[in-house]
Amino acid sequence: MTDASTTAQRLVRRFARDTNLLIAGRTFSVPGADAVSDELRRLLAALGAHLGRGGVTFAPGGEPEILLDGEALPVRASAADRVDFAGRHMPVAAELARGLQQGGTVRGIRIGIAMVLEPKTAQLALLLRDAGADVAVYAHPDEIDVTVADVLRERGIPVDGDPTLSGPAERAAAVAFLRRGFDLLLDDGSHLIRLAHEEGLAATLRGAAEETTSGLAPLRLMQRSGVLGIPVIAVNDAPMKTSFDNRYGTGQSCVFAICDVLDAAGIGIRDQPAIVVGYGPVGEGVAAHLRAFGVQIAVAETDPVRALRAAHDGFAIGPLAQLAPNALVISATGAPHTIDADTLRAAAIVAVAGGVPEEVDVDVSLLRPHAPHLDRFGDGALLVARGGCVNLAAAEGNPIEIMDLSFAVQLAAVEQLLDSTLEPGVHAFPADADDRIARAALAVRGATIDERSRAQVAAQSQWRSPRYHGASA
Repeated sequence: MTDASTTAQRLVRRFARDTNLLIAGRTFSVPGADAVSDELRRLLAALGAHLGRGGVTFAPGGEPEILLDGEALPVRASAADRVDFAGRHMPVAAELARGLQQGGTVRGIRIGIAMVLEPKTAQLALLLRDAGADVAVYAHPDEIDVTVADVLRERGIPVDGDPTLSGPAERAAAVAFLRRGFDLLLDDGSHLIRLAHEEGLAATLRGAAEETTSGLAPLRLMQRSGVLGIPVIAVNDAPMKTSFDNRYGTGQSCVFAICDVLDAAGIGIRDQPAIVVGYGPVGEGVAAHLRAFGVQIAVAETDPVRALRAAHDGFAIGPLAQLAPNALVISATGAPHTIDADTLRAAAIVAVAGGVPEEVDVDVSLLRPHAPHLDRFGDGALLVARGGCVNLAAAEGNPIEIMDLSFAVQLAAVEQLLDSTLEPGVHAFPADADDRIARAALAVRGATIDERSRAQVAAQSQWRSPRYHGASA
């Protein structure tokens, strides 16, 4: 990698790290005529950014080198700073919350939020509280930013969760949270929804919303088995969630976090080929961001359709066992036991994007510290973030604007759960609500789109083929 490429990548990653903002879709100005500026323009375009005036300005070698809306990057020195900064960049969720407040939809409704607790989640809790709901938050021990938890407590929102808990103590804390008594649960991984059923606490719930693919899979199994006792909105399946959160959000945040960890250890992202395991929306995003950084990529998949799509996107495909030796292996499946001990012995580096518990089959007693967020597995691979979700363990999670869209879907799901009499089971997120969120997001960006003409609408309402309409034998 040239010095210009290295400098450009570090500047882009620094902007993302210092702000937790999204690259794709944002306008960047790079006025310089030097090699670094040229590489910045190439890299930003490859990452889906717009090149123009306004927004963010890169001035390599200047003081400051990066400007956001004409000012030096903000100093987010405290958890309160990070929470408030996130709130200023979540206009779509704020608009949905205003609708809930104006309609009195959630006034007095008890809502439990069980998600990774970081600044964007804190904003979701604050928006619901300000809309009139009675809100409490639970975070699993490995998914809680204790400083953000303190901010919420200071602002009057109870937070349950302790990073020191494990085993029976962790379960007891989660059960105690459920016993607070909620009308609705907003869950990530469906851990609390399933626990409520196991503990006989689901009967009091009016419904829930589930954020993730890995959380919906067991809920659908419960539905088929006849044991899912409440309606659940499949937030993860909404296009305004999956199309952006998984591909752009997880793609950027995980690849950038991996690069930051490796860079700090003196390892370049292009020092070895990369293998993306799983080519769903997360895998697509990871591969796209790696490609922008000039990495040689191959894909390992068990789904033949997704494997074929990876091939048509220009990536080599093959079995993981053949591809893993001496490679950077990134698991993007969200499925347990994706990376086994053989892969850990063969690969150069292993990381997890997205992530569920035990996605990497690792005996932590065999890990030896190598560098921050980087451990050696025996004589084998370097393991990033001990096999946890890298963008949470080693960074600040998905970009703010991405979670703005995802949490707007959560807020619309709350509205759906309260405005209907849904039967127990997993329910699709309404297409009209998805459309409403997309239009709100376009409006925030000052964008307008076409409307279908009367002729188009009329043609789509006809069942006869126009090719043969009016023809006679």
